[in-house]
Amino acid sequence: MIAFFKSIKQYLTSYKKYIVGTFILNVLSALFNVFSFALLIPILKILFKVDDQVYKFMEWTTQDGTFNEQIKYIGEAAKNNLFYYSQSLIDEYGQATTLLILGLGLSLLTLLKTGAYFGGSASLMPIKSGIVRDIREKIYRKILSLPLSYFTDERKGDILTRMSTDVNEVNASIGSSLDMIIKNPILILVYIITLFTISWELTLFTFLVVPFLALGIGRIGKKLKNKSLYVQQKWSEGFSQMEETLGGLRIIKAFIAEEKMKDRFIAVNNEYRRADMMVSIRQSAAHPVSEFLGTLMIVIVLWFGGYLIFSQHSSFDASTFIFFLVILYSILQPIKDLSKAGYSIQKGMASLERINKILDAENNIKEIENAVEIDDLHSEIELRNVSFSYNESHKVLQDINLKVKKGQTIALVGQSGSGKSTLVDLIPRYHDIQEGQILIDGTDIKTMSIHSLRSLIGNVNQEAILFNDTVFNNIAFGLEENKDGYTKEELRKRVIEAAKIANAHDFIMGMENGYDTNVGDRGCRLSGGQRQRISIARAILKNPPILILDEATSALDTESERLVQDALERLMKSRTTIAIAHRLSTIKNADCIYVLHEGKIVEQGSHDMLIAQNGYYKRLNDMQQL
Repeated sequence: MIAFFKSIKQYLTSYKKYIVGTFILNVLSALFNVFSFALLIPILKILFKVDDQVYKFMEWTTQDGTFNEQIKYIGEAAKNNLFYYSQSLIDEYGQATTLLILGLGLSLLTLLKTGAYFGGSASLMPIKSGIVRDIREKIYRKILSLPLSYFTDERKGDILTRMSTDVNEVNASIGSSLDMIIKNPILILVYIITLFTISWELTLFTFLVVPFLALGIGRIGKKLKNKSLYVQQKWSEGFSQMEETLGGLRIIKAFIAEEKMKDRFIAVNNEYRRADMMVSIRQSAAHPVSEFLGTLMIVIVLWFGGYLIFSQHSSFDASTFIFFLVILYSILQPIKDLSKAGYSIQKGMASLERINKILDAENNIKEIENAVEIDDLHSEIELRNVSFSYNESHKVLQDINLKVKKGQTIALVGQSGSGKSTLVDLIPRYHDIQEGQILIDGTDIKTMSIHSLRSLIGNVNQEAILFNDTVFNNIAFGLEENKDGYTKEELRKRVIEAAKIANAHDFIMGMENGYDTNVGDRGCRLSGGQRQRISIARAILKNPPILILDEATSALDTESERLVQDALERLMKSRTTIAIAHRLSTIKNADCIYVLHEGKIVEQGSHDMLIAQNGYYKRLNDMQQL
């Protein structure tokens, strides 16, 4: 529980004024509640005519005695003067009118109490909703900052579950915990002081019974956190399967695997139901157990207090004892809320652990202080003795040495798994190398600002990644009007120019809303060639000095490939280009071709030179010709 408060402390600092406000209002609510119940004593005495004592006014303060004695005196004065004013009202207006006046006073105090209670609860709402917003925003920022290697070991469905279901669990826990650390302790403290003021003997006896209540509640929630963690893991599995099903629905139907996928989901869903049911049963047991134990405590105190009154050994009368019981019963609800909060916090701790697994993930792509800012490629890109591995057991790249002069086009070829895509991912620092150096104009990229480094590089990948937005916004994805120095009209003009260069303008204008047409989820409303040409237009608009092409035409039909290849040639003009290609016909004109095999450069040279060497490249070329 303490760990939970420490974890959310960082989020509470922004909401100090709301915390102070809800604290003050809850103190007022507790005091008004006590005062409203205190009015029951004279009302009961008037109704049952059990008090013949004549009361005289007492001064509210005294200069004599210690601090504790002064506090005790003030309590006695408040009790005496309450009866004194009641008697004065009876003498002046009669019993019926006095009863009405006291009833109106009780109504007013109740109104003030409920108003303060509402204000205290309302002050918690900005805190609860704000913390949930802050956590989601922090997760999203962290996801954007993490290296690509992190997501190779994590399932997307699990990450989405942590951002939705787990955050909602933390939201519920925060609501309970804030009640626990602000409202409930205030109520309990005020009620305990009131009980001691009425009768310290009876209050001490009551406290001998309370530990049994706490013991009964504690036994129920002992293993709730571990169970809740298991429930969240099962729900993540189900969510991941749903995400995989939506992404692979075409394959599922093609292989008639509906029953197989259904059985997998049903198994996970049933296991989630079973685990969630056990947690819910354990959590729902809190209220009836605490209700029974609380009633048992009231019965015991009722017996003991009655015994003292009947034996005439008590310092209070029957009406005061009823007031004591009312306050004692009122203290039960905050105690029950504390027990419920304990269960909710245990569930929230389980979810918070899953969330912190993302937030505490180490980002090994670090930017040094006073990093070098670069704005262009002036000379060359060099990879010097570069080796890289995703894990220590196997090197993906070994001793890579290559240079790309400004304005040159080089190509990387080789079988699948030879390390081509990994190599080009190292240049924009999507991963960091373990050995060697990557230099731009003689400067190690690890000393450069990551933002300025990546601003030099444009990417066109085999899979054209588009967002569920308009054609215009997908092409202008890397730019913003006003922020990047463009007016809306200028940006639109540049987008259209980029689309024309990419051979995309004609088919875009043929769509129902032109550039304002939504492309659908991941561009599903477009063909492969159309998606690729839009991604090329996006790269053209960015106008980067370095261009990385990762098998940009390998998944296209002949006509689409011709259109895309034409667009690529326009894009590559006057740019430094690194191209990955399976189709060797597309890179024959490259200034230098590097052949990779099992993470090593085994051959390099122009197309004609490599054919003449009669080595690995020629075998690849002959197989494609065949």
